[in-house]
Amino acid sequence: MTKPPLILIAPSIEKAGVEFHDRSISLSEAYPRAIAQAGGIPLTMPVGKSRELIAECVRRCDGIVLTGGDDIEPRLYGNGLPAGLRRTVGTSPDGGERDLRELILIDEVFRQRKPLLAICRGHQLLNVALGGTLIADIPAQIPNAINHRRMDRRSEKAHEVRLTPGSLLSKITGGRTLGVNSTHHQAVGRVAEPLQVTATSGDGIVESMELKREAAPLLPLLLSVQFHPERLVDRYPEHRAIFRVFTQACVLHRKNKI
Repeated sequence: MTKPPLILIAPSIEKAGVEFHDRSISLSEAYPRAIAQAGGIPLTMPVGKSRELIAECVRRCDGIVLTGGDDIEPRLYGNGLPAGLRRTVGTSPDGGERDLRELILIDEVFRQRKPLLAICRGHQLLNVALGGTLIADIPAQIPNAINHRRMDRRSEKAHEVRLTPGSLLSKITGGRTLGVNSTHHQAVGRVAEPLQVTATSGDGIVESMELKREAAPLLPLLLSVQFHPERLVDRYPEHRAIFRVFTQACVLHRKNKI
């Protein structure tokens, strides 16, 4: 019998946790629930910036999920961001430690060649980690954009995205369009060189990326999405399929490495 894959999930940080009201790990239960429903065993990544610790966490797991949360520190992608735009950015209460920890995590994922699923903030940070930039605030920088911050529909489809034919996401979901939720005010700007856009919203916002064909051997699987499929798995099989294919890739990678 095939053992379930161990999936490392990178959590967010909140300023005041429930126990002692100090800085605490925060993770929506939707992420581990979606992984468990897809046949994986979810594990929450510990805090800290030790490369040794992060590398060992990656080594012991079969795949990694980057999650949503606070904005990314602008100094990592946009030196000289105008003051007006800078005021729209709300970074993590840990002073940027999460950014640095997850940049190391992404580096280790590529070094150890593990399957990666990057969601929302993770989608953006992956682009930054590989040399891309971000749109700091969609309403301010793209006046004709649709409303992408639909917190009132965080667990409902808010708009459709167009999928690139033949892309990983189109193969997973079985279509050329996909209804998604939308809870972000930032987005991918200049796309990092190893990545290619595989889904866009009607206003041109990058909704999904994967590795270019020539870069594909770098990882067993990489899927990066701006939306939150973990909040849609209970009702929409196409979003459930994202986690199923990801966990299957983790199992296959482990078998090939043994």
